[in-house]
Amino acid sequence: MGLVKRICHLVLRFLAFGATLSSVIVMATTHERLGFSFFPFYYEAKYTNTPAFRYFVIANSVVTVYGFFVMFLPPKSLLWRFVVALDLVFTMLLISSESAAVSIAYVGKKGNVYAGWLPICGQVRDYCNHVTGALIAGLAAVVIYVILLLYSIHTVLDPLLLTKTGGCPHY
Repeated sequence: MGLVKRICHLVLRFLAFGATLSSVIVMATTHERLGFSFFPFYYEAKYTNTPAFRYFVIANSVVTVYGFFVMFLPPKSLLWRFVVALDLVFTMLLISSESAAVSIAYVGKKGNVYAGWLPICGQVRDYCNHVTGALIAGLAAVVIYVILLLYSIHTVLDPLLLTKTGGCPHY
């Protein structure tokens, strides 16, 4: 890998690491308690109340740890072919967790008249704003990981090597 390619790759990996880490931190600190003045009851909104948000945090945590370790992989290592496969798996994991969390966030914001679910974002605005911030960071992570996946595929399957060998690389 050339120096410019390596620097570009490290910058993308660092941005992906930062996006997944920030989405985990923002979602994990999402908490709001709403009390009623004339009743001794309160409503507590936190990410652990929703399985889709827990899945989002767990998936982004796993991808954060993976991204951290891959940043320190030597450029000449033979593990890069395995990293391409793992990039694909973790990109799909991020996409699935993002879509699950966005669907629940949409129901929290708009409700569902047919199911009788009321929107909660009118009552717990800070909670919904934190969730929105975490989902935006998660979406940035998805976009960066898709770019990283394409870049990794391009790096491992070097087009010049494929044309010199007649379409079949000899490793």
